[in-house]
Amino acid sequence: MNEIIKQKLTLLPDQPGCYLMKDRQGTIIYVGKAKVLKNRVRSYFTGSHDGKTLRLVNEIEDFEYIVTSSNIEALLLELNLIKKYDPKYNIMLKDDKTYPFIKLTAEKHPKLIITRKVKKDKGKYFGPYPNVTAANETKKLLDRIYPLRKCSTLPDRVCLYYHLGQCLAPCVNEVAEEQYKQMTDEITRFLNGGYKEIKKELTEKMTAAAEELDFERAKEFRDKIIHIETIMEKQKITMTDFTDRDVFGYAVDKGWMCVQVFFVRQGKLIERDVSMFPIYNEPEEEILTFLGQFYTKANHFKPKEILIQNEVDLSLAEQLLKVKVLQPQRGQKKDLVKMAIKNAKIALNEKFSLIEKDEDRTIKAVETLGELLGIYTPHRIEAFDNSNIQGTDPVSAMVVFIDGKANNREYRKYKIKSVKGPDDYESMREVTRRRYSRALKEELPLPDLIIIDGGKGHVEAVRDVLENELGLDIPLSGLVKDEKHRTSQLLYGNPLGIVPLARNSQEFYLLQRIQDEVHRFAITFHRQLRGKSAFQSLLDDIPGIGEKRKKLLLKQFGSVKKMKEAGVEDFTALGIPINVAEELINKLHSE
Repeated sequence: MNEIIKQKLTLLPDQPGCYLMKDRQGTIIYVGKAKVLKNRVRSYFTGSHDGKTLRLVNEIEDFEYIVTSSNIEALLLELNLIKKYDPKYNIMLKDDKTYPFIKLTAEKHPKLIITRKVKKDKGKYFGPYPNVTAANETKKLLDRIYPLRKCSTLPDRVCLYYHLGQCLAPCVNEVAEEQYKQMTDEITRFLNGGYKEIKKELTEKMTAAAEELDFERAKEFRDKIIHIETIMEKQKITMTDFTDRDVFGYAVDKGWMCVQVFFVRQGKLIERDVSMFPIYNEPEEEILTFLGQFYTKANHFKPKEILIQNEVDLSLAEQLLKVKVLQPQRGQKKDLVKMAIKNAKIALNEKFSLIEKDEDRTIKAVETLGELLGIYTPHRIEAFDNSNIQGTDPVSAMVVFIDGKANNREYRKYKIKSVKGPDDYESMREVTRRRYSRALKEELPLPDLIIIDGGKGHVEAVRDVLENELGLDIPLSGLVKDEKHRTSQLLYGNPLGIVPLARNSQEFYLLQRIQDEVHRFAITFHRQLRGKSAFQSLLDDIPGIGEKRKKLLLKQFGSVKKMKEAGVEDFTALGIPINVAEELINKLHSE
């Protein structure tokens, strides 16, 4: 614990609020809330902790706090701060998930469609369906029972659906408004949970048709009933009130939390969602944070009713979610919550061996690597590699590994601009100069370790740029390959020396993955660039094709192979004169 933290701990108030933990670069790595800030924040720096909490504490170099007037304010502020800063130690939930609805359009000739966007267009929307398969099967069933049109625009003749009895063919037949109204009313009742009533009515019609000896009509009703039973009856009815509700149950073990969410729609348990993550506070508080993110950041549909277990603060949950929240004590609802908790415990037990194995490969390997090099744990590693063929189209690439895992959103490609000919050292100097000049200018996070795919000359060239030009003191290492192009040695220090690494150790495997990934990324970029260059050079000597038409051809065809398969009309369609197109085809086939 440093002096700044010691002094700040003595000033913490006895009030609710949020705290923001920062690493040595000033990056916010964790946001938490507390009923009493003084007690909660001090707890991180006193007593013993499990491994994952210890990792968090070891990274903390400073903290800030914001006092609020109530616990619910602290909870809401925490959610906003997590959304703003996206700290790496907080719960991460995807925010791009949207669920499908079944829509009954409000057109003259209505139709059923599946959509993920709800608009104010007078159409009727049913759902959402957490399981897209359930939405598709339900729509398929309704298409068989109710012959609404399937086409987006009316054709001038009947289609196959008409012959299958699944369309009334409004394209050629007049369909009475009353007939549409009857069908849409039944579909609405069906999707609002009344499919049993529809089934009963169809059964009565089937019986009546059979009594009248209209066996073909009776068979049609029978087939519709079978479709309903096949798709709808296989979903177990769990409630009789047809209320949409979500059921939350969680389990905690070894500092990890698993949350199971059961989606009950129209009384049927149709899908579940499973989340598993490390926690650093009390489970009763972490589940509130999870609930807030589940319906805001993760963009889940909020039902009329939510069921939670007894340990959660019911008042805070209701204030946070602004819907009816229950903690059932008996009956079916209690059984649903118990089932969610039981599933969470099972999932947690099953996943622990995989979690521990993944930690050995990633964060523990990173920690051991830091110890071997005598540096802070290199949570963020940036690696560079060059690629060229005898100096043509030289490129460089950078990959980023955070806590031992590739973060491809932060990968970068570089075209070498200032270097002429095959000069790996100068290429590496240029690209690291560009990367870290920009990082300083834009206050981007700096790495804890830089890895260069190369030997002593490459590393020293980069060291000169970092220390003498940019004034940066970042640990720097090189990875050397053997004659079979496999990871062989790790170079580190000043002067450079070989770091002893066991070839069967997780830290060696981590370095191997980093080297393979940066090499793959660099060579893929080089091939793409070389392909474009070869494509354009082929067009250099053809009169009438300048830079503008080169780009047009490249965009349209993408490769020489596809251009060879094209005819004169394919080129003239792009605005290329016929004589130029013929000259181009001759050149392509003479190559």
